[in-house]
Amino acid sequence: MDMDDDACYRALTTRDARFDGRLFVGVKTTGIYCRPICPARTPKRENVRFYPAAAAAQSAGFRPCLRCRPETSPDLAAWRGASNTVARALSLIEGGALDDNDVDGLADRLGVGERQLRRLFRKHLGASPVAVAQTRRVLLAKQLIHETRLPMAEVAMASGFGSVRRFNETFQQLYDRPPAALRRLGGADESASHGEAVQVTLPYKPPYDWDAMLAFLAMRAIPKVERVAGGGYERSLGIGGVAGVIRVEPAAKNRIAVSVRFPKISALPAIIARVRRVFDLAADPAAIGQHLAQDPVLAALVAKRPGLRVPGAWDGFELAIRAILGQQITVVAARGLAAKLVAGYGEPLPENLASEGVTHVFPTPRRLIGADFAALGMPRSRAAALSAMTEAVAADPLIFGPKRTLEEAITALRALPGIGEWTAQYIAMRELREPDAFPAADIGLMRALADENGKRPTPAELSARAEAWRPWRAYAALHLWSSEAQPTQPKEMSDDRDAA
Repeated sequence: MDMDDDACYRALTTRDARFDGRLFVGVKTTGIYCRPICPARTPKRENVRFYPAAAAAQSAGFRPCLRCRPETSPDLAAWRGASNTVARALSLIEGGALDDNDVDGLADRLGVGERQLRRLFRKHLGASPVAVAQTRRVLLAKQLIHETRLPMAEVAMASGFGSVRRFNETFQQLYDRPPAALRRLGGADESASHGEAVQVTLPYKPPYDWDAMLAFLAMRAIPKVERVAGGGYERSLGIGGVAGVIRVEPAAKNRIAVSVRFPKISALPAIIARVRRVFDLAADPAAIGQHLAQDPVLAALVAKRPGLRVPGAWDGFELAIRAILGQQITVVAARGLAAKLVAGYGEPLPENLASEGVTHVFPTPRRLIGADFAALGMPRSRAAALSAMTEAVAADPLIFGPKRTLEEAITALRALPGIGEWTAQYIAMRELREPDAFPAADIGLMRALADENGKRPTPAELSARAEAWRPWRAYAALHLWSSEAQPTQPKEMSDDRDAA
């Protein structure tokens, strides 16, 4: 973080909300670390230390404040521009990469050395990968204790602790009290094992263009799998052969409310991680908007929709199949093909989880092996691409995992059957969460930047102009797509037609 201690202290004394999530304050006299907006009396300058991440403060021996609750701070990705490797590693850790593996295995998945990964974490976060994972478990557990009535044993499993004993020991050591002593809600315990929903809230940095997010998801919602209704988004999901449902809707105090009904409570961290990625909760819209607004055209678009986010994807395989289905056709037509695929091969939800409009889970690669894609009504070449993609992902489930650079990710994706440059950039944008992914050959983007005579820039000209938008070209693309008078399917150029 490019701030000196004096600037950090000024942010603390003014309780400046712009720095919430960007710094954490350790108070030496109390042994507690806080958010810069903590309502407690401001400590003296000589009694505080500043950290770029909660894990760094906790690694230094400070415990989370019970008043400002660091677990409810927006988890910003301000360091992305400095280290994409750290960003990718944090995404994997949030999804549970260190729950059943070590730092060596995490480094292998990222394509870097273990020592290099540790150095990057120390430099950008002030904490080791293991410390980050441990802090995430503690803060999620603390949030579940505060916001739910889950039994303590289920809180331990839901937050990623390997055992209840370890869970109890950690809280006793960190807070000098058992975890149950932190519970605020009264009433009897409510176990999630009986089908009751677990409800949590997730913070974001305002503003947030919720209407734009829902419109994007609604246009692409696959019947029986997902729907937008009542101002919220609902969908089915499958993890490890177990099926469940989630619902996401806006909540007060710059948060979204997530309701999860899933038989396997230990999957909650992975579900929360995916929700955060799909709804782009780690974005810092002020920083992104300030950068993009240097372009006169984008300045007007950012001013109109300052909280626009890049919607993520629930699953890489699902997104790849949908992208191939949608090549050269409209969103509506692609959604219709996906609906046929789900009707023929999707797995029905258990009766106690199914609801109006959400009744099936999108088919897994294993269920689609040998599927007759041509029967859906599409060219044989595209059906062959779908079959080849299914076989490739079935053979390597981590095929959509993070790569060291965006360029490496695009190269790896383009090596897959049916994936051209446009589709590779689209998958990198939505599944790999690459903030600089940019489908320069997209017709919608070129149309949005046409001059007063209607002349559109070429892909090469658009790429050259977009250099100034780095490292947030994906957000520039969303602003340009949203600027069109009527929403249309982002169109792919001939390279994807040839690849399919």
